[in-house]
Amino acid sequence: MARYRFGSAFGIPLNVDLTFLLVLPLFAWIIGSQVGGYVELLNEAMGATIPVEPLATSPTSYVLGLVAALGLFAGVVLHELGHSLVARHLGYPIASITLWIFGGIAQLDEMPEDWRHELVIALAGPLVSVALGVASYAAFLAVPQSGSVTVAAGAFLLGYLAVMNVALAIFNMLPGFPMDGGRVLRALLARTRPYARATEIAAEVGKLFAIALGLFGLFGGGGLFLVAIAFFIYIGASSEAQQTVMRAAFEGVTVRDVMTPADRVSSVDAGASVADLIEVMFVERHTGYPVERDGEVVGLVTLADARAVREVERDAYRVEEVMTTELYTVAPEADVMTALDQLNEHNVGRLLVMDDDEFVGLLTRTDIMTALSIIKSSGHYQSEPAEDPSLAETVRTEDVRDR
Repeated sequence: MARYRFGSAFGIPLNVDLTFLLVLPLFAWIIGSQVGGYVELLNEAMGATIPVEPLATSPTSYVLGLVAALGLFAGVVLHELGHSLVARHLGYPIASITLWIFGGIAQLDEMPEDWRHELVIALAGPLVSVALGVASYAAFLAVPQSGSVTVAAGAFLLGYLAVMNVALAIFNMLPGFPMDGGRVLRALLARTRPYARATEIAAEVGKLFAIALGLFGLFGGGGLFLVAIAFFIYIGASSEAQQTVMRAAFEGVTVRDVMTPADRVSSVDAGASVADLIEVMFVERHTGYPVERDGEVVGLVTLADARAVREVERDAYRVEEVMTTELYTVAPEADVMTALDQLNEHNVGRLLVMDDDEFVGLLTRTDIMTALSIIKSSGHYQSEPAEDPSLAETVRTEDVRDR
């Protein structure tokens, strides 16, 4: 989804995702349509005397709904700032804070692997939310609760935000990794376990929590919104666990260890026809090739590029007319996860491995996943960074044999 920057705080960019812009009016409408019920609950729970009728009447109720929704999301921004400022103080750069359909995300450039740092960072957000809730409640007690519509509206908003900020803190502390509670769990597990193993356990707990939350949403009256939250918790837990496991598995493994060396890379000539290219792909069972002209790599061509040419025109079109000339490269001594980040960032399937200006190999997603399977099956990987110096050699040996 598209993101739009709306400001910054403490030098941290603040963005809104398109989903947030879509959900904000919905939240305002939901709150506005139920203001009367919320006022009654506040009066009952807090012993307040806020008048119901003036606030539950349109358009006052919907104005209150909009202000309450904005106040709620302002609390989310402050919650994420709590995480961000503590993380930055501990030396972890913050790329941005983004509001989206399910709240907020503080984007750290680097995730902490020191359990103490993660614990403090994870707790910072909920603590800010609790502080906001306490401050709102103190202000709620200090202001009149009846009188003009404006006074009553102010009392309602303070009471509502007091309850919702505390509820936000409690919900975030549930063990649904990668929520705050799940990160606290991982930090505590990492005290006595390797970081990757702690992540695997926290992720499994998070998945179970997501399943339970989803079932409650479907059959317990929680609604489809909880089901959607459960889905994203499950996906988030799986994704982060996979990333952490891969980083542990590839500790000490470089691009040179897993790439296809240049002397074993098939290339195609820039002047070859697209029909010839497809024939080569059929025979060799590869879907992507470097393109050479006068011994120099000038592009990459894939099956998708070839398919873009109509069958009757494939003899007439040259490879150089359909190839990609925007080439992404990586150094042979770069670590594998850096290369994978590049593949994901540019949304490409392969990188040229260049040693200065010399083409020395090709790295694909398949190379990386094959190497991961080899590392796991070799017995070197135990959910922690490998310390065996023979690991890279194992990957190279197995890789050559399997190719």
